[in-house]
Amino acid sequence: MARTVFDGPILCGLNRFGPTRDVGYADLVQQCDVNFTNTVYGTPGYAGASGQAAWGNAIPNVNGTLYVPQAGAFSNLGSVAIAPTSDSTGAAGTLYRTSVVYLPAGASINDIFVDCGVVPTVSGGTIGTISVNVGNQFNGSQYASVTAVSAVGRQTLAAFTDTQYIAQSSTTQDFQNPVVGQQPTWFSQVVFTIVVPYTVSASALTAGKFYLTVRYTQADGNIGSITVYPNGNFD
Repeated sequence: MARTVFDGPILCGLNRFGPTRDVGYADLVQQCDVNFTNTVYGTPGYAGASGQAAWGNAIPNVNGTLYVPQAGAFSNLGSVAIAPTSDSTGAAGTLYRTSVVYLPAGASINDIFVDCGVVPTVSGGTIGTISVNVGNQFNGSQYASVTAVSAVGRQTLAAFTDTQYIAQSSTTQDFQNPVVGQQPTWFSQVVFTIVVPYTVSASALTAGKFYLTVRYTQADGNIGSITVYPNGNFD
């Protein structure tokens, strides 16, 4: 049996009921691949720029919107947009590149992959320790982080804390559907912030490629839990 809908989870298995129920969730994947030298809006690998976030789920990449997390509080305002922090300038500072994906609120994050294809470089400057933070807001690490990027390849996530495990198990209600006239559905946002500090005056990023991926499952509120199962045949 299987169920595929656009307002609920994907479940599949052979036996729907009884002691040998084997129904499970399907894994879902979203990703945003960015090339720091690609500034052409609406093309594969477009990485946005200072004060912008790239969104890959439009296929190809366009600018995404970050929202102020509402922490689950009901709001008729729908959503409050906010821009990522702009690059700092001067003799030393920090350059940011931001990507975002949107999940159904209450999703369970199973994997976060940060893959580096080209280590970032800057013109006329010296790079410090590059890091990546993954959270529900700009430069937040509610879900995961990479403390140092120094080579091409899959990056090692820092050891998870219990708080991060809890956050991953059920993503927060960050914003409501911003489209006027549509249902005020709650969404989660997963924000990747690539932090590139420089210690000598730099004018711009000259290279850098990242492949950012979230693997998750959408919870089914109709099923309930192992102790509470709603009446009716929902799945």
